[in-house]
Amino acid sequence: MSTQLVVLALLMGLVTYPSRALPLLALDIDRLPPVVREYLRLVGPAILASLAAISVMVVTDAERHSTFHIGVEWLAVGVCIGLVAARRGLLVGTVVAAAIVALARLWGLAALS
Repeated sequence: MSTQLVVLALLMGLVTYPSRALPLLALDIDRLPPVVREYLRLVGPAILASLAAISVMVVTDAERHSTFHIGVEWLAVGVCIGLVAARRGLLVGTVVAAAIVALARLWGLAALS
């Protein structure tokens, strides 16, 4: 793991936070149509999901060649999506998905990509 991931996480926070903070900043947010409020609530998770999809589906080797990848990460993403849909929250799904991948790598069932 590199420090570039920390920078990426901070950058992702800067990108997603304004859309998530909109209800705090706009006093009449409740007057927006429900579809707009739902859309704004899901912007952050959608951006995170798109970034995670690249990490799960594409592996880049030392020579910078990208290849399609199928591994335990797909299982983790599926579990995460199911938990997020069932619980309507991102935290539990993300933690469980990270734990699945971490345990698979610990037990040697998945390689560090």
